Amino acid sequence: MTSQTPDATTRSVRIIFPIGMLGGGITEETVARGIELGADAIAVDGGSTDSGPHYLGSGIAKTSRGSLKRDLRTILVAGRRAGIPVVVTTCGTSGTDSGVEWVADIAREIADEEGLTFTLARIYSELTQPTVLDALASGRIDALEPAGPLDAATVTSCEHIVGLMGHVPITEALAAGADLVLTGRASDTASVAGIALGRGLAAGPTWHAAKTVECGSQCTTDPIGGGVLVEIDDEGFTVHPLTETAAATPMTVAAHMLYENADPYRLREPGGTLDTSAAVYTAVTDRVTRVEGSIFEEAEQATIKLEGAAIGGYETVSLVGIRDPHVLAHMDDWIARFSGELARRVSSHLGLEKGQYDAELRAYGYNAVLGDLEPGGPPPREVGVLFRARAADQATATAIAKVANPLLLHLPLEGMTHLPSFAFATSPAEMERGASYEFVLQHTIAVDDEAELFRTEYEEVAPRG
Repeated sequence: MTSQTPDATTRSVRIIFPIGMLGGGITEETVARGIELGADAIAVDGGSTDSGPHYLGSGIAKTSRGSLKRDLRTILVAGRRAGIPVVVTTCGTSGTDSGVEWVADIAREIADEEGLTFTLARIYSELTQPTVLDALASGRIDALEPAGPLDAATVTSCEHIVGLMGHVPITEALAAGADLVLTGRASDTASVAGIALGRGLAAGPTWHAAKTVECGSQCTTDPIGGGVLVEIDDEGFTVHPLTETAAATPMTVAAHMLYENADPYRLREPGGTLDTSAAVYTAVTDRVTRVEGSIFEEAEQATIKLEGAAIGGYETVSLVGIRDPHVLAHMDDWIARFSGELARRVSSHLGLEKGQYDAELRAYGYNAVLGDLEPGGPPPREVGVLFRARAADQATATAIAKVANPLLLHLPLEGMTHLPSFAFATSPAEMERGASYEFVLQHTIAVDDEAELFRTEYEEVAPRG
């Protein structure tokens, strides 16, 4: 291994964050621009919980292999040519061990195809059920709102459990000489923080910078226009957009503390809390912003957030379009009549009572997103109704959807003297979705060392031909 550990006198670091998620479409031009600006490292996130529990429960990535390989090739080749490390966190969307292995295999393919040689660090974050149960028995697990106390049955129901790592395992891998770091589940800020804190920079500017650039150019005026380069020092950080179409303004940079964060001034990490309440945002130019004044409060007890997904049942869905103006003028009544009639028919046809299955309608174009909060207005011209049935097994879910079929096709409002006709989007109308997963862990585990739950393996990668 060739050590990447910087000299102790290093007072700043420049990091390219090219996009919000690996596989989303990184351009060679923006990465090249960052390297021209003196980048010391490239960092990118590989996933999150944004798309729901399916990816953790199934262990399957959201991103296509081709898209991910294209982006990884771009940053890996650029990083090797420039002699700077590349860090990819939350591999495979959810950060399971299989996700890390999936991305590592792609990296080895790229090494073959591009003639690259590098040191690879794989950091695994998946936890076994016995590990979590032991922590539960020893009183080291606490609930986060709105979850209640954790029980053993919930732990054993999980298909996969991951711990949300912070910067420490990444910093250690880079110090050991890794050129490419691939991690399991990590906080969105861990990659940038792992690089900067490893160079001895102040924690306040580091964590705030990491939060700001976690989604690439989303902290600029052109959120899909390209990546950013962030320069971090002991006093603050500076955000440089990597495309001419984007500007990092004080407003766009400050606004990112609101993104996916309950408190616009405070952000909890495994080892403490970022406080940006005294931060000052200054325009250096009309496209570049400087931030100073952030601090990081060390926690008395380091904690690692747990994420676990369990099968909640099996789903079948149907999609139908409604244009009947009389029905559209009385959608609430139609939905209520559908729900009552479906419950009656499922009971009489299948012998199932409420509590033995779940069924719902979502009327897109009417109130599917906001529900009762949807402001009133004239009837829509058309509505797409999504029906979802969930049961303990796939056959039952599909049977419920088949019972719903004639109602979705022709159900009239009470008092109508004709049968309306609605339009199914597919034939057959019933689409089996398979297992439906739920997030069941919203808890933390107390640790003495932020790296203790994670495992790191190193290998020397070279072309195999």
